[in-house]
Amino acid sequence: MTVAFARRDAEPLDIAGIGIGPSNLSLACLFESVPEIRSRFFERRDSFDWHPGMMMPGVELQSSFLKDLVTPVLPTSRWSFVSYLVAHKRLYAFLNANYEAVPRQEFARYLAWVANGVDGLRFGTEIRDVEHRDDRFFLRFDNGQEEARNLVIGTGSSPFVPDWAKPFLGADCFHNSEAKSRLGDLGTARIVVVGGGQSGGEVVEALLGDPGSMTELTWISRRHNFEPINDTPFSNQVFSPEYVQAYLKLGGEQKQAALKNSILTSDGLSISTIHSIYRRLYALRYLEPSTLNASLAPNRDVIQMERNGNAYRLIVRNQFDGGIEVLHADAVVLATGYRFRLPDALGSLGDRITLDRNGYPLLNDDYTMQWTGPRTNRVFAQNAGRYSHGIADSQLSLMAWRSATIVNTLIGRQHFDAEPDNGQLAWATETAAAMPHQLRAGYSDGMLSS
Repeated sequence: MTVAFARRDAEPLDIAGIGIGPSNLSLACLFESVPEIRSRFFERRDSFDWHPGMMMPGVELQSSFLKDLVTPVLPTSRWSFVSYLVAHKRLYAFLNANYEAVPRQEFARYLAWVANGVDGLRFGTEIRDVEHRDDRFFLRFDNGQEEARNLVIGTGSSPFVPDWAKPFLGADCFHNSEAKSRLGDLGTARIVVVGGGQSGGEVVEALLGDPGSMTELTWISRRHNFEPINDTPFSNQVFSPEYVQAYLKLGGEQKQAALKNSILTSDGLSISTIHSIYRRLYALRYLEPSTLNASLAPNRDVIQMERNGNAYRLIVRNQFDGGIEVLHADAVVLATGYRFRLPDALGSLGDRITLDRNGYPLLNDDYTMQWTGPRTNRVFAQNAGRYSHGIADSQLSLMAWRSATIVNTLIGRQHFDAEPDNGQLAWATETAAAMPHQLRAGYSDGMLSS
């Protein structure tokens, strides 16, 4: 039941958060070390639950557990992943398990543990509308309202469904965000999975592990191949504060190119998922008596989808050779990714917020939205900077650093050390004064212009 909240005095909150996902949870943890800031976060769900529809057996985190809610900027926090392991008496067992990648289920339990303990969270409270008046925001919910000088949006990304699939959404055509609850009840013979990233791979892995009545499985991807995530040390430097600061200095077209070039550092398949799928296909083809016909089809782009009796017909273009193919399916799983969108509660502010060509809010370097309201009333956005701040913004990797940046901006001083590390790679063009001695000498001698 939603209840009205009484403030300690007539002053509004310093900041109110809409949505409690990992990003705003990180921010709530860091605010504990800044007692002068009065914050409160609101979530329409009754409790914290991180991607429950994607928690299929064996799924793994694609980033280090040290990139948790707090450790990169506040390693002594009681809300670190290591603190969670210690509190649950399983640190040594976890270390002895020698995981190459942390089970996503474990990290989800860590996040829920934090959400049950950190202050300032209000679940079961859906913000219906936000109005700006005078020097503050008014957040209205079913049985009351709250006032705040600043907002932070942390509602996360929403499942993206292509236009060609929207008319058919239902029990046998759904986004992979519902996969855990839907796959077991399909009971169909022909299944098409659309999307060649990690989410699509996890769906395919689950289907191959328990085929049930399935006789045909087709996995299609727009990419050239089913490619692994680039998890090598130099490539992972894009998930660092120094890369973000270099990226922020780029022009629009330069940012688009940099984003495209680094796509597989984020959206590729885990090596373990690739091995699991390939070995399962090998076993089904050569080692086990199986009637399952599994087909992996990269370079495919769905043009059209239509009903064909109780089934579906997909018209697909093969970008490899230009041919047109027709696929038949009893069920279609859409592993087509996620997109950021502003929450409906900001509808009354919509015409005051500037959007980019991708429909994302234009962000300043400090994660504040560009809007027509007063500068003293800021709207911060989490997970909305994929195009403005780089590919890491929609991932967990820089979550704590971004939260620290928001805290510093809000209080107007460097409470947290958010300065970049001494990176291994020099991203931006350096001035002659900043160049290493050997490089500077060559530059002055004209060697670099030849």
